[in-house]
Amino acid sequence: MIDLNVENRKTLIYIAIAFAFSVAMRLIWVYQFHDFAPFHFHDQLMINTNDGYIWAEGARDLLSGTSSNPGAKEYFDKFHQFNDLSPVTSAASQLTAFFAKILPFSFESVILFLPVFLSSLVVIPIILIAKDLKNLEMGFVAALLASIAWSYYNRTMAGYYDTDMLNIVLPMFLLWSIIWAIDTNKNIYLIITAVDILIYRWWYPQSYSLEFSFFGLILLYTLIFDRKNIFNYKLLAIMMFAMMNTDGFIRLGAILVVFYIFPQKKFDKYIYYILGLSIAAFFITGGFSPIWAQLKGYVFRNSVSAADQGLGLHFFTVMQTVREAGKIPFETFANRISGHPVTFVVSLLGYIYLLYKKPIMLFSLPLVGLGFLAYVGGLRFTIYAVPILAFGIAFLITELSAKMPTTKLKYLSIIAFTLAILYPNYKHIEAYKVPTVFNANEVKVLDELKHIAGRNDYVVSWWDYGYPIRYYADVKTLADGGKHSGSVNFPVSFMLTHTQEEAAKMARLDVEYTEKTYDFIKMHKKEIADKNLTIFPNIEQMTKDYGFHNTNKFLATLKDTNISLPRKTRDVYFYLPFRMVNIYPTMTLFSNINLMNGHQGRQPFFYVSRSFKDMGTKIQLGQNIFLDKRTLNLTLGNKTMPIRRFVKTQYSKDMKLHKSVQLVNFTSDISVIYMANYNTMLIVDEKTYNSLYIQLMVLENYDKNLFEPVILTPDAKIYKLKV
Repeated sequence: MIDLNVENRKTLIYIAIAFAFSVAMRLIWVYQFHDFAPFHFHDQLMINTNDGYIWAEGARDLLSGTSSNPGAKEYFDKFHQFNDLSPVTSAASQLTAFFAKILPFSFESVILFLPVFLSSLVVIPIILIAKDLKNLEMGFVAALLASIAWSYYNRTMAGYYDTDMLNIVLPMFLLWSIIWAIDTNKNIYLIITAVDILIYRWWYPQSYSLEFSFFGLILLYTLIFDRKNIFNYKLLAIMMFAMMNTDGFIRLGAILVVFYIFPQKKFDKYIYYILGLSIAAFFITGGFSPIWAQLKGYVFRNSVSAADQGLGLHFFTVMQTVREAGKIPFETFANRISGHPVTFVVSLLGYIYLLYKKPIMLFSLPLVGLGFLAYVGGLRFTIYAVPILAFGIAFLITELSAKMPTTKLKYLSIIAFTLAILYPNYKHIEAYKVPTVFNANEVKVLDELKHIAGRNDYVVSWWDYGYPIRYYADVKTLADGGKHSGSVNFPVSFMLTHTQEEAAKMARLDVEYTEKTYDFIKMHKKEIADKNLTIFPNIEQMTKDYGFHNTNKFLATLKDTNISLPRKTRDVYFYLPFRMVNIYPTMTLFSNINLMNGHQGRQPFFYVSRSFKDMGTKIQLGQNIFLDKRTLNLTLGNKTMPIRRFVKTQYSKDMKLHKSVQLVNFTSDISVIYMANYNTMLIVDEKTYNSLYIQLMVLENYDKNLFEPVILTPDAKIYKLKV
């Protein structure tokens, strides 16, 4: 006979220890950089994920708005300008604002440490599931491993302020409630399961697929093994109502109604009709549409997308450049799930054995399946398999330990095996010294810009930097981590990689067309929702408005004709950080394309060298790449050629840029730029040399008729558009 009081105390102790362990491991990064000045701003470590700044922006605006509790119009006028895309209605921003309001810490501290504590909550459902399986030690070991396994740690560490801090916690609570519901048939788990789905959807709107997978598995289980159990149909019905693609309060009302009638036996004869109604409501409200959209986005993706209406323009898709959406090798896959390939294999075998011994764990298959989708959908998905595979190896550890002849040896073996599987993950944490998104000097530039630019002005930069730019400078951007489709990235890429003349015209066009599109959407919401109106990409609308049917011909007019630009309604700034040099080739992909047929152009030549060596008569820039110091001939492999020019840039003591340009051979297409203060050499072709980024950021050669410098520092430079 199990003493429930002892078991409950043991459960709470295991949860407390596992939670404290998870928190402590996440504080290692904070300890490593607590006194590293370049990572600090406003006397606190900055966060280390770009996406975190979108939720920080929303929380900041919510806190500003609630300070005086104004009405809607005053709120937008004072704290949240129209069309700024601030996510004030998002769960992450709202929860952050709540904690920032009630806790006696700075806002920067809240967003830094929130993932540490919220993500560590995952140990609770893990141990509660193990309690149902009558193996608390298994849950404790699994909680320790899952809480710090590579991919889970990487996406929930201190400073990784993003939705991932609850994206595994909530589905694990959902799995717990489903297991306990099926095992106990208690009505309380009906409402717990439904409310968990509501919270999960509120927190992470993309949760559709996983919720639907759980539903499908329960349905399959019911039809095969438990067809006559009326409780299972109640569970399925309340889940369907919770999963509808409609307002959360409507779904909450629906589940409260059915939860009220389900305990009453007189309604049991109607349960199949209620289930049918819930399924119909799910599909009528478009519940399956987001699931299909996710599958198309991550599994059935192409490098180039073509519109099926209008001019049928072709754009380079961003998914091909996002590392987390790319395929990964087995070793990386295994490490991210379990910390080591051996641990992964043993975990997988243990999981299979666990399924055999405890069939109720079959309901965890959707999480494992989503985690294994990493092979085709990208490394970000491995995080879902982490807690479930942790159960596998923890089960084997407890099974082997149970065979020990004494209780002392049993617990010593559990400790030894647990330390062995935790060690590779600890070493990863110790070595995982990721930087903050921006360094302090870059942020100082944006903070200064905040006092120069208006809140309705735009800052042009690559989408990677969109969220932090909006957060620190409180301005608008054309592209960011959530708004970076091929059609959005094309104009920005065009501006950064083409001449100043072309970039200036495109900047004014794209900014004004972006605002016009926002206004158009507001005025025609119903027609757009009913698909009676199509919103065309800015570049396509420009093409049509200027009387062209071929976008390539329209773009050609930006080179040398004085086209009439839209009326200026706001200022436009260019934010050009030095770090952008690392992604310049990637940026070119989006505009180096024939929009009419999708053919990629020849990639511009761009090579960065930071480990060059002076070898006497030659400088080695890379493997088989040499620059002759006397003749200034460049050797690339077996090919030797003259360079067009050699440029050296260097900052004086007062941080003014000085440059010397040595013309060598006008017939050559290749130039070498030595950036002395950065210990960097660039080898670029003529198109790249004349691009806005190289001319304005690297050389400070700006056309005074088109741009004026606003802030010039070695880390980042800001120019204001004059047209």
